Amino acid sequence: MRTLFLLSILLLSLKAQEINIAVAANVSYAIEALKSAFKEEYPDINVRVTLGSSGKLTAQIKNGAPYGLFMSANMRYPEALYDDNLTITIPTRYAQGTLALFSIHDYNLSQGLQLLEDDKIERIAIANPKTAPYGIAAAQALKHQHLYASLEHKFVYGESIAQTLAFAVTAADVGIIAKSALFCEKMKAYKEGKNWVSIDSALYTTIDQGIVLLKYGEDEPAYKMFYDFVLSDKAQKIFKAYGYIVK
Repeated sequence: MRTLFLLSILLLSLKAQEINIAVAANVSYAIEALKSAFKEEYPDINVRVTLGSSGKLTAQIKNGAPYGLFMSANMRYPEALYDDNLTITIPTRYAQGTLALFSIHDYNLSQGLQLLEDDKIERIAIANPKTAPYGIAAAQALKHQHLYASLEHKFVYGESIAQTLAFAVTAADVGIIAKSALFCEKMKAYKEGKNWVSIDSALYTTIDQGIVLLKYGEDEPAYKMFYDFVLSDKAQKIFKAYGYIVK
């Protein structure tokens, strides 16, 4: 009887699959909810996530990193991988990301980006525009308001939007962050109007976040299952709950 029990456990463990996916840092706030919902539908598939800036993850993929799926913070990087013949699907938008102005301090955030000119604001956390799509969007918004050049000396750069959020909470006076970050459990104590406000999306190009299946995982159907799930109505509701714009 014990032998049969051990054999059944072994068969179950062999049946379980693990897939490795690369995920832009801004999705880190929603990814656990997505994984949990996916697990309900596919209990035998474990999803292993590597988080990072889209630029750095793209570089890893080009250098042979073992990811079968990539969820980028914009379309540019999946398109670059598609052009290099490293994908098995065309880049597809799964959500649109937006920006928020955030501070743990008692500032008048109703001033919007103009607040950043105040002498009390000495450090501004911003994602690095060279590696993070949210950094590009933040720079666009500041340039649209003719603030970028005069504020550049105040910038504290995060290599990803997750690191930018960490800086905004600890090392900076104010941060320009992904709005999605404000809906995770640890950030719910910070209130709209008091600690954060949305940045007018007319000031920057709303961020089309793209997903692709990569050639590394073309022989593993589980990657396609997760890909389809991310584009499903169930996943889209999760993205919406985390502050994204969805179809």
